[in-house]
Order: sequence, then structure tokens, then C-alpha cells
Amino acid sequence: MAAIDDYFRAMVDQKASDFHLTSGTFPNFRISGTMTPVSDQAFSEEDVRSLIYEILPERNRVEWETSHDTDFAYEVTGVGRYRCNVFADQYGIGGVFRLIPSKILTFEQLNLPEAIKKLCFLTKGLVLVTGPTGSGKSTTLAAMIDFINNTRTDHIITIEDPIEFVHPHKKCLVDQREVHVNTKSFKSALRAALREDPDIVLVGEMRDLETIMIALETAETGSLVFGTLHTSTAPSTVDRLINQFPAPQQPQIRASLAEGLKGVVAQTLCKKKGGGRVAALEILMGSHALGANIREGKIHQIPMLMQSGRKEGMCMLNDSLIDYVSKGIVEAPEAYQKAVVKDDIIKRIAALPNIRDHKGQPWTEDALIKAAAEE
Repeated sequence: MAAIDDYFRAMVDQKASDFHLTSGTFPNFRISGTMTPVSDQAFSEEDVRSLIYEILPERNRVEWETSHDTDFAYEVTGVGRYRCNVFADQYGIGGVFRLIPSKILTFEQLNLPEAIKKLCFLTKGLVLVTGPTGSGKSTTLAAMIDFINNTRTDHIITIEDPIEFVHPHKKCLVDQREVHVNTKSFKSALRAALREDPDIVLVGEMRDLETIMIALETAETGSLVFGTLHTSTAPSTVDRLINQFPAPQQPQIRASLAEGLKGVVAQTLCKKKGGGRVAALEILMGSHALGANIREGKIHQIPMLMQSGRKEGMCMLNDSLIDYVSKGIVEAPEAYQKAVVKDDIIKRIAALPNIRDHKGQPWTEDALIKAAAEE
């Protein structure tokens, strides 16, 4: 057993999501979103190197020594899998290790709305799950793929770097390919998938223009494609996809997205009262009106479309945040901190009749900013 395995076991016991190792300071767990030291002794660079090198595959050791960045997956039998990133900073070698639960959570356990489940019944198109790093995108996607695996009889191909959640063959045939291990790159694996008779394709990261182009082509030619981006809202996701391309190509991309985009789920994790975290969701569903807005370059009108599409399951991020605050699941300062449109969230928090600050007064912007800074 590797020495670092003790920390990985402790992560499970303490319900930590991440383990941080940085040369010259204390090791930390992220517990309920908060960095928490797990030792009163700082680790030297040699300490950190020893812990990491014991589990670092040879290919990744060479990659790290060449570029000072590498990613891999590691498993502790009976405990869980870990997504590992090894890097270098001004103090030396470091690593971040994300716990991937051995059991895939269901829609019900994640409290995901029915609108997201509807996206799992599509036969073709592009569905994006977006959010900042560490916002739970992989967990949501795993629940969606597992739901499909339990309810459909299809061929699923996943392209990941590294493989995180392991999907056994259930009703579906599932082929999981790891970049740098089973395939050269996302774009080469995605190009090959066109010849591998897929019904569903999961692209772990849409990193470059060619990968995005092939993903759109795959979605247009009869497969359901799931992908991820590091964007915070549904409208900014559409805008990011279009603006990544040179101006001469943008009309073509708008036309492809107008036809192929079937849904965007943008999420961010919030700290819950009493511990733990919960995902606040923004949901955009594909429609003729959405297609028209994208085709005509009227991205600024998408928020209005989402507000009028609540019956179809659409939801703005602030709607989700306010719902959590009003139900006492998330504190008002946390919702303010995670909101993108701050002015709107301030007004709506102040209007909640039973939500008050520590002085018993309606929340003001200054009070929210101060309380958020103190957390």
C-alpha cells in the first residue's frame, strides 16, 4: 500500500472532495468547499515528491519532468478512484487529488430536475454541462450516462482525460477511452468515433476548435453528444463556442449550433447550511426560438427566452439560488457570492420575507459583501 493511500482513505472518512499537496506547507483537504489543514507539520518538497512518485505512472513521470504538468487516475481498492493532477509551482512539486465516488449518484440523489432527464432521451444533438472547475460537472454527466445505461439499449463511447467514473455494461455497451492511454487526443478519438457506430458520445473536454467542430458534426450526423466547457452561464456558453472561431467561420458555427444544440446545464456548487454542498443550476433547453436567436446572432435575448420557458424546464441561475435561500438550504451571502448577475440577486434576497441578516434586517449589498468576505 502506498503511503498516500492513508490520506485517500481519510478523505472518504472526512467526506473531503479534494486533497491538496504543496511543497513547503501543510497538506489540505477541501471539506464542504473549505480548505482544511490535515496535519500540523509542513511537508518539504522531498516529502511531497516521495508521496506522489510512489503512485506516479512512468508515462506521467516523464511528462511531468518534461512539462511540469500531468494528469492520471489512481484507484484504492474498496475505497475509491482519484483524479490526480501533478504540477510545479515556485516552491516545487505539488498535487491535487479529486475523489471520484465509487458509486455513481442517481438523479434523485443529486436532486436533478426532470428537464435534465429529458435530455437523456434525445437521439441526436449536442448537450453541454458547464461550470467552473470543481462545480460537479463530472458527477452530473455520470448520472446522465448511468441513467441512459439503465434505460436504453445503445452504444456509448466516452473520451476522457483521465477516465473518472467507471460505467459497467448494463443495458448499453460502454466503451471508455482514456486520452494518452487508449487514444492520442480528444479530436483523434472523436474523429474515430464517427466510424464506431456510436449512439451516445461523451467528450470529457472540448478543448480546441477542431474538437468542437467534430463534436458538432457528430451531433448533426445522428449521435447524441455530451460535452463540457468552463463557462458559468448558458448564454455565455453559446457565446464562447461561437467566438472561439475566426469571424469568417462564425456564420457556419451559428448555423450548426442553431440546428444541433439541444441543451445547456450550467452549474456551480454552493455551501449548504450545516455542511456539504449543493449544485445551483441554470438550464437552457433547445427550441426553434433558441435556434433562431443563435442563427441571427441575438445571444443577448437568450435570458429572456429562458425566463419565458420555465414550463419547458428552463431555469436561470439566480432562480435556483433564490430557491435554495428561501428554503433555508443556502445562506444569503453564499448565494450572492455565487451569483453572476449581482444586482438582481441583491434585490431578490432583500425581498424574501423570512430571510434577514444577523441584525434582523433585510439584507443589503454592503451586508452581503461583508458577510461573504467573512466566510
